Amino acid sequence: MALHFLVDDVPLDAPVGAEIVITGAEAHHAAAVRRVRVGEEVTVGDGRGLWLEAVVTDVAPKRVVAAVTARTSHPAAAPRLVLVQALAKGDRDELAIQAATELGVDEIVPWQAARSVSRWDQAKAAKGVARWQTIVREAAKQAHRAWVPVVSAPVSTAQLAARAASRMLVLEPTASVPLSGVALAPDDARDLVLVVGPEGGIAPEELVALADAGATAARLGTTVLRTSTAGPAALAVLNARLGRW
Repeated sequence: MALHFLVDDVPLDAPVGAEIVITGAEAHHAAAVRRVRVGEEVTVGDGRGLWLEAVVTDVAPKRVVAAVTARTSHPAAAPRLVLVQALAKGDRDELAIQAATELGVDEIVPWQAARSVSRWDQAKAAKGVARWQTIVREAAKQAHRAWVPVVSAPVSTAQLAARAASRMLVLEPTASVPLSGVALAPDDARDLVLVVGPEGGIAPEELVALADAGATAARLGTTVLRTSTAGPAALAVLNARLGRW
């Protein structure tokens, strides 16, 4: 598969036949690590739907030049798939968002759940969101995605309940309805919001608050999945049900 560049500091309005110049970390990685060569086909995206196909015409240690051979604009997904990931200890939440990005999530929302062992104060929240944005960007690049998912600010349970006007599906092992059995109207363009709890599960009062706000509880199979696994597994189910896979 062609090497993919994800850039946000290079004008990508060049027409077919024109050359674009890529510098900085992207160019250094391509030249020094991936050993890109003149004549090699590559792709370039801005993470917001624009997709260029190009052929490398010149390579330097921190500079790659490529001639555009084709350009495409990919529309944003509808419905959007949103993962609300509860903060978890260790790197389990980071593993979840990395896999979710590869599986097509459009937005990721950190959730400070009642049973989250990890706690983000204001200063730590800014660093945490920046860390998640880096993970998501790298995963989107690796997956050759035209759109890089948005990482939103952390939310409390009350703030999360306010989003239940969208189609919110709370992943809960004790739910009576399997995710594969939840009714999904094919013409409903509202966001599909998946809510994943922390290691200790979603607290009973949180389940009640989200249900009262209009959320639907759904289970994944007959086993209890880790917080790092539940979101990606649910995304795979929804991708199949929406006809994307």
